[in-house]
Amino acid sequence: MKLIRVGEPGFEIPGVELNDGARLDVSAFGEDFDEQFFAKAGIERLRTWVETHQEECPPIPKETRLGPPICRPSKIVCVGLNYAKHAAESGMAIPKEPVLFFKSTSSIIGPNDSVVLPKGSEKSDWEVELAVVIGKKASYVSKEEAMLHVAGYMLHNDISERAFQLEMEGQWVKGKSCDTFAPIGPYLVPRSEVTDPHDLNLWLKVNDEKLQASNTSDLIFDIPTVVSYISQFMTLLPGDMISTGTPFGVGLGLDPPRFLQPGDTMELGIDGLGVSRQAVLAFQD
Repeated sequence: MKLIRVGEPGFEIPGVELNDGARLDVSAFGEDFDEQFFAKAGIERLRTWVETHQEECPPIPKETRLGPPICRPSKIVCVGLNYAKHAAESGMAIPKEPVLFFKSTSSIIGPNDSVVLPKGSEKSDWEVELAVVIGKKASYVSKEEAMLHVAGYMLHNDISERAFQLEMEGQWVKGKSCDTFAPIGPYLVPRSEVTDPHDLNLWLKVNDEKLQASNTSDLIFDIPTVVSYISQFMTLLPGDMISTGTPFGVGLGLDPPRFLQPGDTMELGIDGLGVSRQAVLAFQD
């Protein structure tokens, strides 16, 4: 069972996608996929509810827009330079501990929504990433306990405006947080349904050209390490999202560098977590 949210932006309703691909409206469950849902073991409760109410749930047509699989979380914490080859292509040393930055939650969009290049953008870039969703409040947790705080996983395209990120003084957050810069989904896959999150192929194409292709086994800092590390500095709340970093093949690392242009299309995927596709549009005043 995978968690989805469908409908027009700002008016999404909760749903599930079953193992046979059928999509069901679970609005009658009475909860959206937000902090309170995850804090109260929502995935387990919803699974039990669906088992007994499946026949009563309206089907969701396949053409219905998919929104973000989770409601706006309290925060998005990202890990930078978490694949060795990506650090190398960026001309940066492999970090001795996780590099953290924030991404604004207002950048979240659905998996197939359009990405709009921000005003003045010349160096917007792509980044396929594995996103971790927190299911249980985490503060000062150990690596041994960290996975107990994970609800599930999602696909994330961590769009990044490199000039804003690297050529202006200040934090990376400026280049990461533009509107539409966080397509997530198509769904959230519960932790129990992902056999090994450290052995997932992930890839990204721009205009049908495959530019990123790697495996999460190449993570420098694995998921337990990242969850534990972040929890030493801030409390992770249920529904929070951690983006674990991108592999090599971003536009900044190409020779010559290449960046997104209006009319481009990105397609990306991770084993078992689905595929998303975003058209790139120019900013309109």
